[in-house]
Amino acid sequence: MKSAIRTRRPLALAVAALVGLPLAISGCGTTTSASSTDAVKEISVMDYYNNEPDKSFIGDALTACGTKAGVTIKRETVPGKSLISKVLQQSSSKTLPDVLMLDNPDLQQIAATGALAPLSDFNISTADFAPGVLSAGTYKDKVYGLAPTVNTIALFYNKDILAKAGVTPPTTWDELKTAATKLTSGEQYGLAFNANPTYEGTWQFLPVMWSNGGDEKNIDTPATAQALQLWTDLVKDGSVSSSALNWTQADVKDQFMAGKAAMMVNGPWQIPALDKNTALKYGVVKIPVRDASQTAVAPLGGEVWTVPQTGNKAHQAKAAEVVACMNSDENQLAMAKVRNTIPSKTSLAAKFATDNPKLATFTDLIKTARARTGELGEGWPAQATKIYTAIQTALTGKASPADALKQAQGQ
Repeated sequence: MKSAIRTRRPLALAVAALVGLPLAISGCGTTTSASSTDAVKEISVMDYYNNEPDKSFIGDALTACGTKAGVTIKRETVPGKSLISKVLQQSSSKTLPDVLMLDNPDLQQIAATGALAPLSDFNISTADFAPGVLSAGTYKDKVYGLAPTVNTIALFYNKDILAKAGVTPPTTWDELKTAATKLTSGEQYGLAFNANPTYEGTWQFLPVMWSNGGDEKNIDTPATAQALQLWTDLVKDGSVSSSALNWTQADVKDQFMAGKAAMMVNGPWQIPALDKNTALKYGVVKIPVRDASQTAVAPLGGEVWTVPQTGNKAHQAKAAEVVACMNSDENQLAMAKVRNTIPSKTSLAAKFATDNPKLATFTDLIKTARARTGELGEGWPAQATKIYTAIQTALTGKASPADALKQAQGQ
């Protein structure tokens, strides 16, 4: 799930690190013959990194990859909420860019229109990518997009608050409920999460649903009802503020930073903001599971880079070089470090976690993280809407969790 800020380093230093990428990037080419691409001097790119510092980080990486491919990058950044409508419009008018970035849950919708070229057409390697990453970029058994880095969500906790209360980070639902109750006092809530009526609310619920065996194809099941009962109980007993029904993930972060929440569900893109408060000591663990024997399963966030079907084979070949370059080992590590995200290749994960201990939990979660569109493809948005509708219905007391899920599934 994308966030606008994902670096804990000063902008100038981080950008400087990426400026040196042209010398480090290797293995970025495809097997297309040089004669078919020599005439290409410029390729167009569109993405939604329109806010700093990501705008500069990604821009520098693209420039470096363009230099490697021997082309100039003509880049357009658009607001995230406007990207898909613009892509669909450009697809119908045959004015798609040469390289297109998409949030991974949107790839299947665009690939279904025939607007994207399979990366196998350009012999771009998909070896060593985590299974969830490949799933996120796949439509009907063909890989159309690759994400250089990814993210997910976990449980942040305030070390000082928990220590003072004699509470250890919870690992099961029972432990979570007990800890959240004990940590709730006055204006301080034990836990903060986002349960708003958007895809973000669904995203934050998925770990408890999936880890308990819930399935997005049909949310009217006992496993998903148990997960929603947990969310409902936490709000009902006052361990979580009822404002969670309207909070964004940024709001959740603000509550945690202000000491108004002892724990929170959130992602690594919040680390730069947290680290600005030097008095705040925090840790990160996996979101608790119902039973200790269960495996924590988290949703996969991140953006994929694709090659649209523009009809210009020479431009597509050069675009493929840039996409491959953006996913090189060197680029994955560089972007992950400056953006507080996780490299997508499994071979890079262990060393990255050692070198970046604050991201170690997230790195471990990526191994089993699931793509939201892995089962439903372009049908995911409709089902995601049902999930957050059920959450809202249950948390406002309009229906029991089981009834809320049954009603939403039947819509």
